[in-house]
Amino acid sequence: MSVTLHTNLGDIKCEIACDEVPKAAENFLALCASGYYDGTIFHRNIKGFMIQGGDPTGTGKGGTSIWGKKFNDEIRESLKHNARGILSMANSGPNTNGSQFFITYAKQPHLNGLYTVFGRVIHGFEVLDLMEKTQTGQGDRPLAEIRINRVTIHSNPLAGSTCLSLSCDHRSNQDNYMFVGSILELGVSDDL
Repeated sequence: MSVTLHTNLGDIKCEIACDEVPKAAENFLALCASGYYDGTIFHRNIKGFMIQGGDPTGTGKGGTSIWGKKFNDEIRESLKHNARGILSMANSGPNTNGSQFFITYAKQPHLNGLYTVFGRVIHGFEVLDLMEKTQTGQGDRPLAEIRINRVTIHSNPLAGSTCLSLSCDHRSNQDNYMFVGSILELGVSDDL
């Protein structure tokens, strides 16, 4: 399964590692489907390292998972921070994943075993280049806003993925979001 992050700088298409990290994938895809990330900014940008977003408050201190609480890491030997464009859950220590994520600008082997890798960029590296070149100020905050306008989820049920198709909604209560909805398994319709 893949998603396209439609940003104000252009589109970035990412492949999600549904089979290897099912909880992180389910969380990210459900948040995408609910519109949770729509209009959020990338609040932290470090050239040569990574760009971080996924916090609806835009402060780097907010955000929650679809379960309304932090969830455990899914560290896999097969998934490493070994290239430009790796998607990984941001956290504040072991087993503290919520909604925040980052995309690497280069190999970051020192992050292996500490952060859950859940995907990789497959198209839109030129947009990642523009993001990396954006000037930053105090706290590595971009001086020019880098925003996710919306997210498109792409699925291919014929590919045999065990990833999930999503039916969900989100509700806002003073900048706090809560997942409301259900997760449905992907299937091939006889009507196709």
